[in-house]
Amino acid sequence: MTTPSDSEDRSQIRKTNTMVGRRKFLAAATALAAASLPAKKAKAVNTASPAPGAARSGANAATLAVDGGTPVRATRLRANFPGPLYYDEEERRELLEVLDRRAPFRWYGVGPKGGDPDKCNQFEKEFAAHTGTKYCVAVTSGTAALITAVAALDVGPGDEVILPSWTWHSCYDAVIVAGATPVFAEIDDSADIDPTDIERHITPRTKVIMPVHIMGEPADMDPILAIARKHHLKVLEDCAQSAGATYKGHPVGSMGDCGIYSFQLCKTISAGEGGAMVTNDPYVFERAARFHDIGDLRGPHAAMLGRPPRMSRFAGMQFRMNEYSGAVLRAQLRKLDRIAGDFRSRSARVKQGIADLPGIQFRKSNDPSGALGSSVYFRTTGKEERDRFIKALRAENIPAGTIEGSVLLPLEPYIEKKQTLEPGWPSFATVDGKALRFGAECCPRTIDVWNRYVGVPMDPTYSDQDVSDIIAAVRKVYPAIAKT
Repeated sequence: MTTPSDSEDRSQIRKTNTMVGRRKFLAAATALAAASLPAKKAKAVNTASPAPGAARSGANAATLAVDGGTPVRATRLRANFPGPLYYDEEERRELLEVLDRRAPFRWYGVGPKGGDPDKCNQFEKEFAAHTGTKYCVAVTSGTAALITAVAALDVGPGDEVILPSWTWHSCYDAVIVAGATPVFAEIDDSADIDPTDIERHITPRTKVIMPVHIMGEPADMDPILAIARKHHLKVLEDCAQSAGATYKGHPVGSMGDCGIYSFQLCKTISAGEGGAMVTNDPYVFERAARFHDIGDLRGPHAAMLGRPPRMSRFAGMQFRMNEYSGAVLRAQLRKLDRIAGDFRSRSARVKQGIADLPGIQFRKSNDPSGALGSSVYFRTTGKEERDRFIKALRAENIPAGTIEGSVLLPLEPYIEKKQTLEPGWPSFATVDGKALRFGAECCPRTIDVWNRYVGVPMDPTYSDQDVSDIIAAVRKVYPAIAKT
């Protein structure tokens, strides 16, 4: 997951009108709704004592800060990346053990004064258990995990992979690196791939569907898996932004043929960089284990396989995780459930605190209890209103932005032009590949969804006062800007 940085904040907002007319009826309705809240809830939302960083309510409380009023907070609230916020002696102890063993490489150490490495091996076992899968391959990044997973599923030239139009570059790049052809499907109001738009893209060349669990919200896996079974397709779950999320009781990544994760700085747990692929399929695991390690199958992975190898060596990559990363991630994994719980509790309180606002519509959730809650999004009438909300909330010193964490891939110039590493790259060399069209024409609904949502990023360490300030700011801004 990502949170808006200062530079991103400035670049994401287009020029908009600085004011809109007040909707007096809506404001009155909101006031009545607030008055009807239970006493305890109303106190939590409206009368919490300001923290040192928060501005006290006064005569200008009803005037938006963007219009010259007093902001809800005197200082800007910032959402930080979660994993490192939880670093403590556990990560330190794990790292010192690697130093003491003189064994930073995952397969062997440096001699009699050192010790046997085990951090990556243990992390793989522990992460597989946590995700409810049999096998895990730890790699250097989420992108490396995607490339490894695509290779493990036997994807290559002539094959097509269906992925959402709103996701990160790595999803597209992993398909291109394999020489396969990416095909974009629309997203729905969950910001995840729309299951109802998948089948129209299936051709005899389709091999994989890649649902991406965007910004902590699990994709709607039941219909996706049903479509895959119907057409005999593989499913690769991209869980890079959603470690800790579940779908109907199943950890994301455990339902498809394989799943990938990222442990880069802004993800739920982090070693700065890193990734993993999980699967229940021994064939997929063996291919992944070999591919990520120059085609070899090392002893610990052979033992994890639990059966004789079924393939010989082939050309692969060097995506091995190092012991320092494995050490940090072992400690972080023990905190994953706590981090996810902290996210959920804060986002749930924000949503509860603004749910009574007339007409408010939150981002669609495919599993409200399983979503990570790393951001709270609500729908607007379109780009103009969305940008006004963003500007007004930021003026109240509350972080706000568009749907984060990815890009509108078909609109990226290098993708629209089908630029690849070399001319004649197999991804677009066929008649069908050349006929494929990207750009706005292939994802109008995705663009519309992206234009409509405004969000407030959550921080799992937000204080009660921070949460109250977010609620107060939305309640202050919403009646003035929301269109009836």
